[in-house]
Amino acid sequence: MKLSIIIPSYNEAATLPIIIKRLKQVKLKAEKEVIVVDDGSTDGTKKQLTKISGVTKVFLRQNRGKGAAVRAGLAKAAGDYILIQDADLEYDPQDISALLMPVLSGKAKVVYGSRFTGPHRNMLFWHLMGNKILSFTTNVLFNTTISDMEVGYKLIPTKLLKSLSLKSDRFGFEPEVTAKILKTGERIFEVPISYTGREFSEGKKITWKDGLESFYLLWKYRLA
Repeated sequence: MKLSIIIPSYNEAATLPIIIKRLKQVKLKAEKEVIVVDDGSTDGTKKQLTKISGVTKVFLRQNRGKGAAVRAGLAKAAGDYILIQDADLEYDPQDISALLMPVLSGKAKVVYGSRFTGPHRNMLFWHLMGNKILSFTTNVLFNTTISDMEVGYKLIPTKLLKSLSLKSDRFGFEPEVTAKILKTGERIFEVPISYTGREFSEGKKITWKDGLESFYLLWKYRLA
């Protein structure tokens, strides 16, 4: 199996080289390719990226958001499966093996990590509540029992992901891809992952406005 790891990156010059190094070092039971999408960064990310070898590089002229960056990376992907890897250090590449295991053993096709069932650095209370509300809404609307819909670590067959006709440019990617997967009838398998969340002072970008958009999109795609 070949795994395409897409890294959407916006103004992550400090952490991008570190996460790429970790991805190169991690041992997996799959061939891997790393695709980095610079989403119109203004902090020197492009300069950092040009120094790094062994990865596929995509440069967007202006910042469009995570969803747009993922689609740009998806267009370059040659793997059987796609894994989204944030450019910060919140998610540990050592956990990728845990996501691959249900697929390699034939137990699942789509696997999500869960930040709430594994070891994690505590979130701010309102971040936690936002995640809980969105996961609960997903479960009610799509008759499922996901614990962490907004998680960044999502392992999805490339063919399936390309068939979903994704539209969201920003963080709406998370509810859109989840809703559209569930509407195909595919059940999502969850595994515990570790998580070291950032705060806004450390560069975290998602806000309450993105949470409201996610709530809207879940209803939109359920009723579509």
